[in-house]
Amino acid sequence: MALIVRGRRFAPRWRWLAVALGGMIVFVALGNWQLRRADERHALAAAQRAALAAPATPLPGAPVGASAYAMRRIQLRGTFLPKYTIYLDNRIRDGRVGYEIVTPLRLAGSTLHVAVLRGWVAGTGNRAELPGVRTPSGPQVIDGLALSDIPQRFEPSGAVPEGRVWQNFTVPRYRASTGLALQPLILEQRSDNGDGLARDWPAHGAGAEKNENYALQWYSLAALSIVLWIVLSFRRDAPTA
Repeated sequence: MALIVRGRRFAPRWRWLAVALGGMIVFVALGNWQLRRADERHALAAAQRAALAAPATPLPGAPVGASAYAMRRIQLRGTFLPKYTIYLDNRIRDGRVGYEIVTPLRLAGSTLHVAVLRGWVAGTGNRAELPGVRTPSGPQVIDGLALSDIPQRFEPSGAVPEGRVWQNFTVPRYRASTGLALQPLILEQRSDNGDGLARDWPAHGAGAEKNENYALQWYSLAALSIVLWIVLSFRRDAPTA
């Protein structure tokens, strides 16, 4: 029995069903991917909260694995090497453009170093003039969050940083530039040592709600593709003689 609604008969075109099902599969896959990203960010935020609530773990002077310390609160003892300081460009705080400062710290009693993401400083307003940064001298004890990497900004493929201003930072890139023996992690400094840098770091794992909203949009499009196929499958019923 044919389905007729308000003078329209359900007469599906099956090739368009294949198109609708293909679109639905793609949209559902995209929605699932967004939910996985949201789950990853929720887990990262939970790991940060747990790490910052725990006591700091001293980092040994022997080589360590990044995965063993990533997203843990650690403590470093050693001396800064200010001549290797770099400025990470285009870092914005409260609408002001500035730099995030990275300085290596040589671990006490060791030949190894740790790259320390020390904090943020406002720019001078003149791209040719870098702001001054005060680096504490002598033995230091600092703590913070150990990271395996930090978010990367867009830059041309194959770009090689020159000078003290870099767009992006990775431990391998820094090792190649400085020749220093480095632990395979970065310390996001949380303790204050009087250098005047701002350390209001963005929360790790932020943005999960945006991923969840995107997922809802993709699932809605999946449902809409089937609804449209059903609606467009109704054709005006031809009058009988």
